[in-house]
This record gives sequence, C-alpha cells and structure tokens, in this order.
Amino acid sequence: MVTGRFGGTRLARAGAGVTAVALLAACATEQAKEPGSASSPAASQRPQPSAQELGPPGATPRAGEVGRIPPSGSLPPVISSIPTRRKVVFLTIDDGWEQDPGFVRHVREQRIPITAFVMRDAVEAIGAPDSAGGQGRFVGSGKWGYVRRLRDAGVPIENHTLTHPNLRTLGYEAQKAELCGTSRLIAEQVGVRPTLFRPPFGNYNADTRRAAKACGLHALLLWTATVQPGGKIAYQVPDKRLRPGDILLLHFRPNLARDFRILVDKIKRRGYELGNLDAYLKAALRRAK
Repeated sequence: MVTGRFGGTRLARAGAGVTAVALLAACATEQAKEPGSASSPAASQRPQPSAQELGPPGATPRAGEVGRIPPSGSLPPVISSIPTRRKVVFLTIDDGWEQDPGFVRHVREQRIPITAFVMRDAVEAIGAPDSAGGQGRFVGSGKWGYVRRLRDAGVPIENHTLTHPNLRTLGYEAQKAELCGTSRLIAEQVGVRPTLFRPPFGNYNADTRRAAKACGLHALLLWTATVQPGGKIAYQVPDKRLRPGDILLLHFRPNLARDFRILVDKIKRRGYELGNLDAYLKAALRRAK
C-alpha cells in the first residue's frame, strides 16, 4: 500500500507537469500567430520596401560641391573621375560572367552604390571568361534574371557592348551595331535603357563617341583604379592612393562577394564614402548658367 500510494502521487505529479508543458506550448503557439509577431506568417510575408522606395543609395552631392565637366562639342564626354574635393569614390563593375548571389545580397542589404556595365556574351555565358581570376562557381547561373536582381537591388545597368571587341579595330557602323544592339537588349531584358557606355579595354576613338551619341548614350565612363582578386586596388597614379572622385573598376570574377566585402571595408577604413555615381554625374554635367 505504501508503494501504491507514493506511486500514485508520482503519477499525479507527472500528469500535472505534462499539462503545464502543454499549456505553455499552446500559449507560445498563440503568441506566434499574433499580428506583428516576429515569427508570425504575417511578419515573414510583409513586403520589404523596394530600392526605389528607399531612394538612391550612397553619398549624394552637396550644394556647390561638384565641379562642372565642360561639354566636348556635340559628342558624349569621356569621363574618368568626378571633380570633387570630398572624400568620396565610385564603384563600377564590368561584364557579367560570375553571377554570385552573395554579391547581390550584400549590395541590397547594405545599400551599397555600384553601377554595372554588362556585356551580352558574359551575361548569357557565350564563350568562357578570363581564367585569371580562378575557377568560377556561378558563370551564367542566372543570366538576365541575375541582372534584373541587380536592378531590383538599386544597381543601374549600363552598356559594355555585345561581344567585348577592341572598338578601335571596328568602323563606325560595326561600333554602332555593338552599342545600339546592347542598349536594345538591356531595355528588353531589364526594362531600362542605358545612358552610360564603358568601352572594352578603355579603347575608343571618334567613331565610338559618334556611335554612342547615335545610340542615346550620354557619356563614356572610364576609371582611375582597378580592383584585383582579393579586393586589392591597382592604382593608375604615381602616389598609389585613393583620391576624391576616383572611379573604381571591378569585374564579375570568382569570389566576388568575399572580395567585394574586403574592398568596401578597405575604402571605409581610409575615410572615404561611397558615392552615388548617377547623382554626381548629373551635378557634373549640368548646363552652364
């Protein structure tokens, strides 16, 4: 009888414990279902603001900050830096081979201003990329869908030709076919027509500028420094340092997401802001009063 009595008590206590656990679980479930709860379906499905709703990423020019780039006749100007004394630099990236999802995520979540100059053959993985950067994991993995994700992250999509030729070796009509064909394709695939052009290898001539104008492109954009694997900056000035208004050139290479984080951290440690290229170009190309 003694054993039975204490055994009954233990069973009663165990039953009470199970009941308490069940009640706590039920309360937690109800709390998770409350509107606005972090774990509720409503919270997880709440639409995030778009890049357009958040406004342009990066530093924008202050009143009177940006010097004027004078017009060069009737043809689009060739620009390699922005005339400003503010410690601000501008990120650009070329081609479209390595379509690293981590890069898009970092740009979107950190609202980093960068302008992409895409080339059809790279985006569509026609041929093979330069092997200098190593073996890629994401070559052609998203194609134009990847470019649209960049657009949705707030990245302007600009023109870098169809096939990446040395334009100096082509006549006017062939150059025009490269530039206009790329602008039409980007408009079809991305929904926005480019306004900037980056010549492959930085090579151009008077026919290039004439073709750019005929294709509705407002400027040829070059660079003052390139970014190498590992986020290293290769300077084109004797003192080997960043300068206000520098335009940096990256490529869609293997390990892009990792190298991009290294680069952005390096620029910020040196006291520089990342500028919104579109806003600064508009200020620099303003008409004289």
